[in-house]
Amino acid sequence: MKVETGQLTSQIIASYSVGATVQTVLDRLFAKIQSEEYPLDTRLPSERALASEMGVARNTVREALDVLEDRKVIKRRPGSGSFVTYRSEEVTERAESSVALETSPLDHLVVRGILEPEMVRLAVINMTPREVWDLEQLMSKIESVHTDVAAFVKCEEDIYRKIAEGTHNPLLASCYNLAIEACRVSFRTTQLRRHLSPKRILEYQQRYNALFNAIASRDVERAVEFIKLHLVEEQKLLLQD
Repeated sequence: MKVETGQLTSQIIASYSVGATVQTVLDRLFAKIQSEEYPLDTRLPSERALASEMGVARNTVREALDVLEDRKVIKRRPGSGSFVTYRSEEVTERAESSVALETSPLDHLVVRGILEPEMVRLAVINMTPREVWDLEQLMSKIESVHTDVAAFVKCEEDIYRKIAEGTHNPLLASCYNLAIEACRVSFRTTQLRRHLSPKRILEYQQRYNALFNAIASRDVERAVEFIKLHLVEEQKLLLQD
């Protein structure tokens, strides 16, 4: 039987006595975490940003975060922020039953090699001007990330999802979403934390900028060639392990 968010929140903060305002902040933050608006390993907004968003004082947000950290819903990293460590039972069960856990890094790269060139080709042909504009905003977002691996990976996933949606082929987009899930669940988080240095993040940003320029100019041949070269570089990285 599915447990309601409010019940789960009560279980998580059981034995804590907090004020009504802190309770409201806890409820809202946990709901966002449970729904994966803030997924596993994602950095939460700053205390100042959360306080502004929720219309409360920073010390109220800080008290709510103290409770969430004590209950192992988040983990604070000095100088970096608060990161989600909680995974709901529903998400865990879905992941454990998924083909994602059976996917090796090589399997994943093979699937990417099949899907991405055609995905990019169709996106160049089919993306609307508004979709290209949306993609440009995502490119601007990823260019603002310099050292935060989790934030960079999240931006990267959003870019690929937008390109997949731009094919206007729901089945292809769905297949690629499964590839992203396999990447996240099975292996790549650990792999990326080893390899995504600030220097490599910069290299990836330059690659994605080149890809966007090819898509925006409707240059099918250049966009497809770019993604093939990018996959070759990914293969070299994999073979280093």
